[in-house]
This record gives sequence, structure tokens and C-alpha cells, in this order.
Amino acid sequence: MKSWCRGGDHRRNVDLISSLPNAILQHILIYVPTQLAISTSVLSRRWRHVWSDTPSLSFDDDTGTYRRRVVHAAWINETLTRYTAPKMIKFHLKTNMINPTAADVDRWIQFSMHRSVENLSLSFGFVDGYKIPDFFYINSSIKQLSFQILCVNMIPRRCSVSWTSLEKLSLRNCILSDESIAMILCGCPILESLALFDCHKLKVLDLSKSLRLTTLEVINDIRFRVPEPSHIVAPHIHHLRLRYYKSPIFVDVSSLTEANVDVSVHSLQEILESDFLQAILKMLEKLQNAYFWLLSIAEVCGVTFPMLKIKALTLETEIYQYAIPGIQRLLQNSLGLKMVTVHARGLYKSVDSEYDNYLDLQDFNLDQRWKPKDGVFWNRFSSGLDTKLVASFVELVLKNAMTIDKMVPQFYRSYHNFKFEELVQTLPQNNTVSIIVLSTMHNGTLII
Repeated sequence: MKSWCRGGDHRRNVDLISSLPNAILQHILIYVPTQLAISTSVLSRRWRHVWSDTPSLSFDDDTGTYRRRVVHAAWINETLTRYTAPKMIKFHLKTNMINPTAADVDRWIQFSMHRSVENLSLSFGFVDGYKIPDFFYINSSIKQLSFQILCVNMIPRRCSVSWTSLEKLSLRNCILSDESIAMILCGCPILESLALFDCHKLKVLDLSKSLRLTTLEVINDIRFRVPEPSHIVAPHIHHLRLRYYKSPIFVDVSSLTEANVDVSVHSLQEILESDFLQAILKMLEKLQNAYFWLLSIAEVCGVTFPMLKIKALTLETEIYQYAIPGIQRLLQNSLGLKMVTVHARGLYKSVDSEYDNYLDLQDFNLDQRWKPKDGVFWNRFSSGLDTKLVASFVELVLKNAMTIDKMVPQFYRSYHNFKFEELVQTLPQNNTVSIIVLSTMHNGTLII
């Protein structure tokens, strides 16, 4: 930023940013990739060494240039030799470089730890023969740790784990046994958040001794078929997110207030013949905020829904005949509900044919199984949702959730058959409920 200052008959070009103290300039550089921060050294002599004392380093293949470039080990090492800050807030390294050496990886970890780093994020592909050094497991400064090296063993070999300041831990693509996670959790006395992405060999995830751990996220990519933990013991967890390809067994999730559970299985029958559906319904009873794909088959098959004490409900679902029974029952059983948010989209998996196939096997009458209770003949596919059915859906929510004061339905691109501008004429009028309709297809917002 430059400004022109007049002094007598002369004008003076003043660089306002360069006149700022180093501490402020370095705070600004924290938010840009290190490669870009280094480039500021050519601006003037004033800027030459500003970046080197910034309490943050960020190396990432995906940022810092208009074209993607893979960062190289030699360049990282050269940068570290010129770095002078005694204390680091953040060290971030994400790269797809071809086979970095184990010595380089160890050096980068040690470099950040010697500067009492607080937020450490490391993400590599494959590192041939890499074994995590013992010094990695002993640190008192790290508060947030994100670690990814493909198929590396998270096994402390000759030491115990001591991450006494760690509050947030994320592990990805690691080999993590039940014994290893137990040692890690034992060494993190103030851990509050745990995220596991595609971690191998973990069978039982027991968090019962982690009293301050309130957020759990376990995500497995369905493409990789990584065996997930089959049992989850998490009595202190308040916020849960699971994305599996099979059905986990919840031994204890008694403190839950919010859950997002996405289960992808080989067949609907696999869900119904396991205890998973009952576990989900039991879990719902304890929630204050619920985020679930609805299994309407439970309502059609007569599975008892619990009465729910929730204030805010978010439904991520398709709006068609297979979802309506579950939505109705969930709304009717949600006592004290104040707000309903609906993300209506075409989901990546479809089980409509499985619904009918399973009910055929159970001898359900074809004419009765999806017979509308409200007189509305719902669309069989999401693309069939027209303006009249959108209005019917809003009316369905209002009739079945009598205590709400706000409703926010959002329709995504798969719902392109209704006319956004016609909703004003067709939506039911209600003076006690605020209705905000959003549409990504029409780039519109309708407030009633």
C-alpha cells in the first residue's frame, strides 16, 4: 500500500506496509505459504529477512503458485537453514514428492520440535522403510497434531507416549493397533478431539479413560476397504462423526449431543439383520442435535422409534417416497423441536430398489408399503420433485413438527423440476414459523 504525501511543493512516496513493525508484518506472513513469504524478500532491503523470523512455516504442493509444483526436499532443507525464529506456532508440510528419505522426514520433525512448535501438520505419500523415531512421541509443546504417512506403523517401540499439551489429534493412513491407540491416548491427558482417517488394524476403539475427549471422527474411504474398528466405547464423546462401509457396534456413547453417521453397506438386509439400526435409534434418544441419513424402512417395518428430546434437527436426505415415512416419524417423535434444516440432495448411494426387494421377501403388500398417509403421492426419484411437492414437503414438516419456529429447506442441483418463483403462491402460510427456502439450482433465497 502506498500513499502520496505533500510537503511544501514536493510529493513523497510512502510505503505504509513497510513502515509497520516486524511483529505485524510477520503476523501477516503467517497466513501465506512460505514460498510466497520468501518472495517478499526481493521487495526491498527492509523486507529481506522479515520472513525468516515469522513463527510459521508452510510447505504445500497445492498452494503458493498458480501451477501446481511439488516441493523438493533440498529446497525445504535450504529454507530451514535460513530460518531464524526461536519459537514456532505452526509447521505445515504437505507434499507428494517422490520418496523423501527417512533422514529428511526425521530432520523436519526434529527441527519443528526443537522450536517448541504448537501446531504440527505433516502429510506425505510413501516413505520407504520409514519408522517413526522415539523422540516424536515425547513432546510438551504440541497442541494440535496432524500426521499422515502411507502405511507407517504408529507403534512406540522403546518409549511411552508423552504429548502432555496435545488437545487435537488427527491420524491418516497409519497402521494403528488397539495397543498403539491405547498407548497414545494414555499419553494425551488433555486430548479433546480425535480424528482417524483410513487407519488400518484398529478393532476396538476404547476411549473410556480419555475423560476430556469430547469429539470423535472416524472416516474410511469406501474405495480402499480399510477394516474399521468394529466396537466403539466412547462414554464421554459429545460430538461424533462416522463414515464407514460397514456397521459399527456402539458399546457406549451415552454422552452424545450431536452425531453424523454415514454407513455404506453391501445391502440393506445387512443393516436390518444386525443390531446397527437399533443402536442408531437408541443413540437418537440421547441427542440434542441429530444429523442422520434416514432409514424409512424402519418405519415401514414397524421398528419402534424412541421419543427424542432435541432442539435442532438437520436432515441430509433425498426427498422422495422412500424417505418420507422416516422423516414423518422422526419429526413426530422429536419433542421440543425448534428448528429443522433440510439439505435435500441426490445422495451418492441409492437403496430404493433394495427397499422394495427386501419388503418383497418379507411379504409386504406392494400397494400398502408406500401408500401415502397424507394423501400426497410422492415422487419416486429426486428429479420428480416439482413445485407442488416442495410445498407439500414444507407442509408435512409443519404438521409433524408442531413446536418449531424456524425451517430452512435447501435444495441442491438434482432438484431442478420445481419453479422457485412459484413457491410464493404454493407454500402454506404460517404466522408462527419462519421459513427460509434456499436453492443452489436457482441461486435464490425465499423468506416467508
